[in-house]
Amino acid sequence: MQATEHEHNLDGVLVAPEKLIAATRAEFRANALAHLAALGANATAMVIDFGNTAEIDTSGLGVLVLVQKRAKERGLSTRLRRAPERVRNLLKLTMLDFLFELTD
Repeated sequence: MQATEHEHNLDGVLVAPEKLIAATRAEFRANALAHLAALGANATAMVIDFGNTAEIDTSGLGVLVLVQKRAKERGLSTRLRRAPERVRNLLKLTMLDFLFELTD
């Protein structure tokens, strides 16, 4: 896996990996929490771009819930940008979709 998959893009958005699965969850978790810690005081949301994500499993979903919880503790919402249908369906199926703002 390439480190560039998790890098911040120019508008302060965290880019999710192509596969958010058990094998990638630890690295994504570390990057997401570092990104959250780096957000400025004026931030209103943690934004994660899923435009390149093709696969997610329950361990990846668990990391998203953890990140959402930590963001909420800071008074931030969690936005999932360009989430593919697979991610949206998994959130609905697990009834966790209410935790996230889904944007295009």
